[in-house]
Amino acid sequence: MSQGRGRLPAMTTRTPSPAAAGPAAPGWVAGPLLGFDTETTGVDPLGDRLVTAAVVSRGPLGADGARDQDVRTWLADPGVEIPEAAAAVHGITTERARAEGRPAAQVLEEVARALAEAMARGTPVVAFNASFDLTLMEAGLARHGLPGLRERLGRGDGGRGIGPILDPLVLDRAVDRYRRGKRRLGDLCAVYGVRVDESLHTAEVDVAAALDVLEAMVRAHPRLGSMSLAELQGFQARAHREWAESFNAWLAKRNPDRAGADPSWPLAKELLALR
Repeated sequence: MSQGRGRLPAMTTRTPSPAAAGPAAPGWVAGPLLGFDTETTGVDPLGDRLVTAAVVSRGPLGADGARDQDVRTWLADPGVEIPEAAAAVHGITTERARAEGRPAAQVLEEVARALAEAMARGTPVVAFNASFDLTLMEAGLARHGLPGLRERLGRGDGGRGIGPILDPLVLDRAVDRYRRGKRRLGDLCAVYGVRVDESLHTAEVDVAAALDVLEAMVRAHPRLGSMSLAELQGFQARAHREWAESFNAWLAKRNPDRAGADPSWPLAKELLALR
């Protein structure tokens, strides 16, 4: 893919895999993975806009315990002001996005193509809190009159039409349900012994961290690796629904005025009603 304004060139490296230490990784664990993350104008995936995106493609696990890794990043001009609070998180101001970013429709199209091509091959897309990023993508594509991921894949069965997807947040809640403490990406890095050299919330750094957390999590909880990708898709949807229902019941007692968690995964239920 050619380099354009607002897009960093793809970088190919070879990275050690957390799954490599120990017995040979089974099934999909040793296969290719595609990590994905976005940074945005806010926290509403239906209304906020894409600012940056990163896709990290990791090849199959090699005999030396490493994977080939290709990193692609995009910077978009979202067409709206980037709030100071959002810029403080990811470092992209409105002025920089307008000066260096590419039109949002072009970026959305390229990112959607990369995701759809991976899913069509059966390569799992790994995203931390995947429902946010995927809902944001689908809403953004619809806003610009572009086909969504479900349309590109020819699958119309709601959120189930997108996949395979692996969400380290959903999986961690399922396999270690009663662990105390927060479950932000940085917290999971600490739990699973993943070291991150840079501060999180740069999209490509977040993606690499999520991929490392997933591989380390599978090593800590081998039953995840023994499940097929199709089984994991259903497992995650059920696990997220159970977590959301439990959280919402707790929230109704503690803070009934606060909006509850959406039980739908991997796409928001409001989005499913729109397309």
